[in-house]
Amino acid sequence: MANPIGDLFGPSPIRPIQKHMAKAQTCVALLEEFLACSIEGNWEKAEKIQQAISEAEHDADEIKRDIRLHLPRSLWLPVARNDLLDLLHVQDNLADRAKNIAGLMLGRKMVFPATLVDSLREFFDISLNTSSKALVAINELDELLETGFGGKETTLVENLIEELDDLENISDQHQIAIRAKLFQLEDSLPAVQVIFYYKVIDMLGDLADISQKIGSRLLLLLAR
Repeated sequence: MANPIGDLFGPSPIRPIQKHMAKAQTCVALLEEFLACSIEGNWEKAEKIQQAISEAEHDADEIKRDIRLHLPRSLWLPVARNDLLDLLHVQDNLADRAKNIAGLMLGRKMVFPATLVDSLREFFDISLNTSSKALVAINELDELLETGFGGKETTLVENLIEELDDLENISDQHQIAIRAKLFQLEDSLPAVQVIFYYKVIDMLGDLADISQKIGSRLLLLLAR
């Protein structure tokens, strides 16, 4: 059946934004195997995974470009156009950061000290969990629109946003702890390598920070 309301409002931008977030999450999820390969020193396999991350990030860029070109400028958008573009920008940062982490580590063949490996894995797992929660929240956006930002869907998303805040705080605590452990090893490691260890740790922490910001953007949508 024809949908006159759909014809009036035009194609919804929500599904493409959800698709973009799924691609960003793919980039983050692939980092798990990439980090495992780097720990093992398996750079041949790590390079293949890095290429897969780059391809997923490129796909996300294509989706982003398409959204920006075709996002309606009319007054009939269910939410403010600028709010959706801000959300898209933050999601894109997530994909970019994952790509940059893999590229930096591969380029320098970075292997973290054995005493940091367990902490590094735990730290990344929190970031991965946070970005996964952000994807779940984004996937509720179309349901939120259908219910007019009310009812059980709103409560569900608000709870997810609270979980994102909590996970980001936990990530910060782990980041402080792993930096402290690295500090204790500084004298036994090449100075340049230490600088890049700190950089990668900060970038891994960014994954949780960016995921939490995605939740913040959703909260703004709810508030309006």
